[in-house]
Amino acid sequence: MIELTRRAALVGVAATTVAPLAGATSARANAPLADKQAPGFYRYNIGTHQITVVSDGVTVTPRPDNYVANASKDEVSKAFADNYMPPDKATHSYSPIVINTGSKLVVVDTGLGPATYEQSKGKVGQFQTNLAAAGIDRNSVDTVIISHFHGDHINGLLAADNKAAYPNAEIMVPSAEWKFWMDDGELSKGAGNPILENNFKNSRRVFDALGRKVTQYDAGKEIAPGITSVASPGHTPGHTSFIVASGSEKLLVQVDITAGAAFLFVKNPQWQLLFDVDKPLAVETRRKLYDMAIAEKMPIQAFHAGFPGLVRVEKDGNGYRWVPALWNPSL
Repeated sequence: MIELTRRAALVGVAATTVAPLAGATSARANAPLADKQAPGFYRYNIGTHQITVVSDGVTVTPRPDNYVANASKDEVSKAFADNYMPPDKATHSYSPIVINTGSKLVVVDTGLGPATYEQSKGKVGQFQTNLAAAGIDRNSVDTVIISHFHGDHINGLLAADNKAAYPNAEIMVPSAEWKFWMDDGELSKGAGNPILENNFKNSRRVFDALGRKVTQYDAGKEIAPGITSVASPGHTPGHTSFIVASGSEKLLVQVDITAGAAFLFVKNPQWQLLFDVDKPLAVETRRKLYDMAIAEKMPIQAFHAGFPGLVRVEKDGNGYRWVPALWNPSL
């Protein structure tokens, strides 16, 4: 009979524990830091329609003192700080979407474009690269719907060679938006306002490169299967939002009814963004659409919300608050 002493047992345990490590390669703690995120796209379904949110990137820029036209610099700085954001900078997210209706592949807005991608070294203007990462070929897009003519929504209509980025797609634009930005009389009225002047110039640059081959659409119409346009003026004269409906499910694609650092204008819907063309009308539209979304219990896809921008909205005192949708790793 072999007697196992406590000392012998401890020695044996030590031997079996250390032995496998003797030939192992030790881990290195000085692995290089990553310099890229995963491709930015996210999918979810509304009935039988599939939404793919495709990130165009994020900008962080110095915030002008008049960023909110009817609130003081200090009030706005505090609002940024209260949301754990730098008080002297404005962070803007950009999230166009693709809607697969089953019969049509529809892009809604196109981001800042490949020129901005080059200038920013890939920080923004990411829509095309993330679209490809999502397995969507831009040559297969049937329809591009433009909500309004600000550069972060139309510049991506052009590829790096200044030709059509979606060569096989019908380009649809709001008729009220086209009438305003393509009117020479309105152009002359905007003289002296740098924001308006730059936007008139850029709109003509983009659509002239396309030979002005667009289809104009009116608000309140179904413009693609299950996609209805909703007049939401103020941010621009013809700014348009959309309702995507399939079966019993609906989604409000709000575009820029809260633009810029959008969280500011959710909490403070009476605040007026520097870039809104008709500021009081933008406030009225914001409340109208959010009250509608609440009444109909519709989720919202918000262009300038933090990616992927899928939220619910609730009343919060005199304003609102967003409730971000839970990220779902499956469809």
